[in-house]
Amino acid sequence: TILFLITGLLVGFSSGIVGVGGGVFVIPILVFLFGFSQKMAQGTSLAMLLPPVGILAVMEYYKSGNIDVKVAILLSLGYLFGAYFGSSLAVTLSNDMLKKIFGLLLLGVSLKMLIGK
Repeated sequence: TILFLITGLLVGFSSGIVGVGGGVFVIPILVFLFGFSQKMAQGTSLAMLLPPVGILAVMEYYKSGNIDVKVAILLSLGYLFGAYFGSSLAVTLSNDMLKKIFGLLLLGVSLKMLIGK
């Protein structure tokens, strides 16, 4: 149990630095280090986000003027419905298929960030 607490601390720290959701970090850790299935890792990652875990990080970015509140609200509304429909599909897919989709998404985003335009 202490390993999960340490993992959460490291994931939260990393998310605060680069501004991405913790799932990008915690899902691979749960799958490869703790032996979770892809579905269990994704569900656990989403459950981790239920409490206001990001509120302290958001406050720091807000105080420094680095949040567009209108855009954040609009993104949140879209995310609310997108997450519902995405999770409805995810639970019907095999763990192997879900892992491949997750990996391809991370790879695509990584390449875009590294290569640029």
